[in-house]
Amino acid sequence: QRPSVQLNTINCFHQLHTLDTPVIRTPIPSTIWRSRQRYQSPFIQTRGGRMSEGTKLAVDIGGTFTDLVLERDGTQHQTKLLTTSAAPEEAVLEGARRILDESGTPASEIALVIHGTTLATNSLIERKGAKTGLIATEGFRDSVEIAYEHRFEQYDLYMDRPAPLVPRHRRLGVPERVAADGEVLLALDEDVLIEQARVLEGEGIEALAICFLHSYMNTDHERRARDLIADILPNVAITISSEVCPEIREYERMSTACANAYVQPMMARYLGELESGLAGIGLTSPLLLMMSSGGITTVETASRQPIRLVESGPAGGAILARNIAAQNGLDRVLSFDMGG
Repeated sequence: QRPSVQLNTINCFHQLHTLDTPVIRTPIPSTIWRSRQRYQSPFIQTRGGRMSEGTKLAVDIGGTFTDLVLERDGTQHQTKLLTTSAAPEEAVLEGARRILDESGTPASEIALVIHGTTLATNSLIERKGAKTGLIATEGFRDSVEIAYEHRFEQYDLYMDRPAPLVPRHRRLGVPERVAADGEVLLALDEDVLIEQARVLEGEGIEALAICFLHSYMNTDHERRARDLIADILPNVAITISSEVCPEIREYERMSTACANAYVQPMMARYLGELESGLAGIGLTSPLLLMMSSGGITTVETASRQPIRLVESGPAGGAILARNIAAQNGLDRVLSFDMGG
């Protein structure tokens, strides 16, 4: 029998014990096939390195449909609803109530809720994220727009690059400089930083990315800037590049920090509403989120670094394909995942 799409997430249960949870480098889930260490969730008791067998609920939110699968005593129950785009948690909660009722499962029996979603992905693609600003090392604010000379249409002389998530008038520079070995060459100018924060406040930003040169070697300036700006803009979500993507190369780090800031307010609100809504119907078990890498993470981490979730839906599909291939003794398999 051909498997249904909504089984993508539930089948992750059977594969997660073989995966680790690496820090995502970019929004591309390239690390899924490199994972080798055995994963053990700190929230779920394990037997022999595997997750304990218990009643589990899996949820996958797509642009069109929200799918839920409940696994109990080796039997799977499933339901499908239209995604409620304005408030995605509503479809999840309605589906959870429905599937618990149809399967005759008490909410208290659920040992784990695991969730994959394309909400962050769709927000980036549809440009429906937060109004975002960027603070960068003076002279480097355009790195995110200059990018590389790489062209996805090599011979198209009229190709237009996608506009950056943060427009130039909301990308501001601050005097500071850290060398490639982490040595401070120029101290952070805190007075200019505060002035630039006031400018962005006037722009009405909802989120802010901070990316300084070589901050992967020395995080002090970014952390200090975050602390100062948090006092001035307490309601603005702040992302620092040394936390979300601590690696060499300014474009990768800056673009990832901007993308994280862009989707963070929406994802943090959604995950908060979802967690409290699940608790309201008696689902107090751990809620874990599928990452682009194929690993899982907590609501707290996902709220701070939602960029880790950007390809969580396709990652679940890849794990499902691997599971089915293993069950059928196939070692050369091509999987295809189409949403929307």
